[in-house]
Amino acid sequence: MTRTDSKTRILAEGALMVALATVLSFIKFEPVPHGGSITLLSMLPLLLMSWRRGTKWGLFTAFVSSLIQFVLGINNLAYCQTLGAQVGCVLLDYLLAFTMLGLAGAIAKPFKNRFAGIGVSAAAVCTLRFLSSFLSGYIVWKDYNYAFEWLNNFSWGAWFTANLGENALCWFYSFAYNLSYMLPETILTVIGALLMYRFAPKLFEAQ
Repeated sequence: MTRTDSKTRILAEGALMVALATVLSFIKFEPVPHGGSITLLSMLPLLLMSWRRGTKWGLFTAFVSSLIQFVLGINNLAYCQTLGAQVGCVLLDYLLAFTMLGLAGAIAKPFKNRFAGIGVSAAAVCTLRFLSSFLSGYIVWKDYNYAFEWLNNFSWGAWFTANLGENALCWFYSFAYNLSYMLPETILTVIGALLMYRFAPKLFEAQ
């Protein structure tokens, strides 16, 4: 196989993973108001690309996927009050959040136990995506009134609204809100990756 043929094959594989991730992103178990959802393993194809093809191709594929997610969610920019907020939304909610999924291969590489490496790296990149959304929740979407109202819907939230200042409350709201969908999304992704590795380990072999 020539170098050109090899590159073409990798690009085709990446396109397939992006398409699969996009389709799976529409299968939502629990949509969250104002963005975020628990999907049917929509991040897993991007992680698989990184595990198979390495960091460079993993990041490239995840970046292309982030652009598609941005286009699908472009209407969210209408809710941003300033140009700075729009830039922050594009970077933190889309480009960084999804592109960092391509680091899975690099994180898994040092592990001698491939099973452990896949589990840890899947959890790690999902955590990076959560952190990006967490920062966006405060920097871009900070809204004390909405945070106060949302937290008061829960019995445990009353303590926070009564005892935290405005900034602390907005930070906590962003943490709780994004964790509400990213934690189950992360658990599903890790379990899905480990089950897939257990039953089809050849899919995870570095190419």
